[in-house]
Amino acid sequence: MYLRFVFSKPGISRLVLFLSLAILSACDKQHSTLAPEFHPSEWNPGGDTSIPISNKVRLDLPAANLPPALKTDFHVGKALAQQPWIKAPTATDSRDGLGPVYNARTCMACHVKGGKGSTPNDPETELFSSLIRLSKPGEHKTAGMIAHPAYGDQLQTQSTSLAHQLRHIPSANNIAKDVKPEAYVTINWVDKLIEYPDGSSITLKKPIPEFKNLGYGEFGKDTLISLRTAPAIHGMGLIELIPQQDINAFIDTNDNNQDGISGRPNMAWDSVTQTTVPGRFGLKANKATLDLTIAGAFANDLGISNPLVKSQPCTEQQTACLQAATGNDKNGFELNQSQLDRVIFFNQNLSPVAARNLDKKAVIKGRELFYDTGCQQCHNPSFRTGTSESLPHLANQTIWPYSDFLLHDMGEGLADHRPDFQASGQEWRTPPLWGVGLREQVNGSTALLHDGRANTIEEAILWHGGEAQKIKQAFMTLNKKDRKKLIRFVESI
Repeated sequence: MYLRFVFSKPGISRLVLFLSLAILSACDKQHSTLAPEFHPSEWNPGGDTSIPISNKVRLDLPAANLPPALKTDFHVGKALAQQPWIKAPTATDSRDGLGPVYNARTCMACHVKGGKGSTPNDPETELFSSLIRLSKPGEHKTAGMIAHPAYGDQLQTQSTSLAHQLRHIPSANNIAKDVKPEAYVTINWVDKLIEYPDGSSITLKKPIPEFKNLGYGEFGKDTLISLRTAPAIHGMGLIELIPQQDINAFIDTNDNNQDGISGRPNMAWDSVTQTTVPGRFGLKANKATLDLTIAGAFANDLGISNPLVKSQPCTEQQTACLQAATGNDKNGFELNQSQLDRVIFFNQNLSPVAARNLDKKAVIKGRELFYDTGCQQCHNPSFRTGTSESLPHLANQTIWPYSDFLLHDMGEGLADHRPDFQASGQEWRTPPLWGVGLREQVNGSTALLHDGRANTIEEAILWHGGEAQKIKQAFMTLNKKDRKKLIRFVESI
């Protein structure tokens, strides 16, 4: 809390200051919480865009205040995001060009109903709605990392090969292979026991990827590997409109205020403007803009070329992939500019769902504990969106994402040891918390953190380290009832 006193006479100044401090001291004894007074706007995390809560929760619905005249563009974009792409060439040129190597046939296969992806819980199920990032040691100004020479910077586990499509049928072994998938991936889990000061305990699990049928040779011992689970995609347009100076206000690279928190931006390459800019999208804030985030997903996840990312994810060592037929139009793209614009518009207008239970006694107490333990130091509660001529209904909104969109060192426990632009192998962007308590209702996913290792908010908190170590310890020293109340608050926002 910051107070400013302006007085004209020294005597009055001392008297009023004394009385003010006395009042504050009395209040402090009654209410030790650091939580600010509850603001009614907290009920609507997306401001006027917020979607009312219902029994059938979805995160792929249009902003509540989307003008009727723009709803057609939204639903066209949604249809493009949902449609399954197919192998080229075909009679239709509107949805062919899948792959030749890819991770999913449709955008929403990984972001079902706009929600989180998942990580397989058993070692037999192949990876889907999660993916593997790859790189080699070193830096690259425009790519952010050095891509693997044979596999690129993302592992594609699917291909248009008939042998791959029929791989679970024994007779398919006799089918001639064309474009091989890069690998099949399953997940093994390693347990980690955590004990609370009060004697209770909980078992955490860490995912370890296992690679089978590598299509283009061994990775090499120096390959950097990171498992990533698809994030929820609501609120992206609102995040896009947060003024950069408001995010910059939370930068404390050298921890000058000595609170143990030293958030900093990742500086990512914007291929459109040919400049390096602060990133705010992606798990490591390594994406410069929402446009590039979506265009990159089309190219890398689906193998669909577009005006911003003009090639499929075939490396020079994947000759069959490079020679495969494409679904390119006369301009050389499988997804044209008009289609890309509509998918971007669809993503911009996916809004958060209204908060729940904020007037319940336990949740009110949980809110106080959220601030008392220091969670808000990285999960900054609120921003105000800036102006926008193209998206005026998203402009000037008070929003509650609970993120500062900066990088923080989260410690060795969460490290992937894979740098990306200026983000180190232990740094991650603070993920927004809005709607996190609804993820299972949306599509059944319980996954949390960058690789889906946590199935509950409690587990996610207990994986925190590095800059968040002190905050995690404050959570752990709470009694069990208070821990549940803090979690209930997070589930409500």
